[in-house]
Amino acid sequence: MEGSRMPNQTWSIVSVADDGGRIRAFIQRWLGHPKPKQYCAFVGGRSLFQHTLDRAAGLCQPERIVTVIAREHRREAWSQLDGRTGGTVLVEPRHCETAASIFLPLTYIRARDPRATVVLYPSDHFVYPEYRFLGSVRRAVWTAEWLPDRLVLLGVPPDRLELDYGWIMPGEQLDGSTQYQIKAVEAILEKPTAVQADAALAGGALWNTGVLAAKAELVWQLGWQCFPDLMARFEAFSAVIGTPREAGVLDEMYQEMPAHHFFSELVQCVPERTAVIEMSDVLWSDWGKPEWITNSLRRIGRQPAFPLECLNRPFAPISQAVSDGSVAANM
Repeated sequence: MEGSRMPNQTWSIVSVADDGGRIRAFIQRWLGHPKPKQYCAFVGGRSLFQHTLDRAAGLCQPERIVTVIAREHRREAWSQLDGRTGGTVLVEPRHCETAASIFLPLTYIRARDPRATVVLYPSDHFVYPEYRFLGSVRRAVWTAEWLPDRLVLLGVPPDRLELDYGWIMPGEQLDGSTQYQIKAVEAILEKPTAVQADAALAGGALWNTGVLAAKAELVWQLGWQCFPDLMARFEAFSAVIGTPREAGVLDEMYQEMPAHHFFSELVQCVPERTAVIEMSDVLWSDWGKPEWITNSLRRIGRQPAFPLECLNRPFAPISQAVSDGSVAANM
């Protein structure tokens, strides 16, 4: 099933529309001004966004990468894309939760390649080592080709009880491999309670990395099943892509775009249409808290780009910093 080359219909979606708000205050302390998490280089010289683009380019042709950025972050995004092939870059008029950020690029991909297999990459996660992570993504792509009626998720073994991560309960094995097992999914938990997360941990569940491979048409069909109000808008929008009306229709569509969450309102609702591959020997974190960043870097022997004092230094709220001019002075 698996080979050294990716199927020629493999596409990547890199979504950078969210601003990583959970560590916004920490970034304010570190840099002295607000900056979306994805565009920060917490270690080395590449931001999380740039790392994600480079991973995507390692598995598919650059012209088959579709990146979604927020309108208010255009300047930052374009500066970090300089010298990189970002494929198609789409600008969301406003952030309307994760479903819109996924179905917008999917609309463009279906218009160009109806038989596409897509890989969804969160743009603000840490993985190490990258070559092992990419090996798991390759397996997910080949699995999506083999099982075109399944969304293929990548999961990692948990090392603690965690309420901020989604959990995947694996079911029966779907393939005959003893090395890289592909399993059905019994249940998916997004935003679990402490009792639910503790039961998932005890029951051998995996953390959901948010990395997903699937046939584009399957995702489209499931979108219609789970939130037809959103899909009707994107279905109509697909008819104007490439015409002079495209930009105007996009802006108008986003004025009243329904806000839906892709994982909790779609993936969690169709466990029977999903499969999971466990990533082994890969360190993964969504770096949603400053201490998660330092812990990850300590495990790989790297020093963070920020002083550790930023983890506990008192600071003025962002609104106060704006009012007294300290933010503007540092931008």
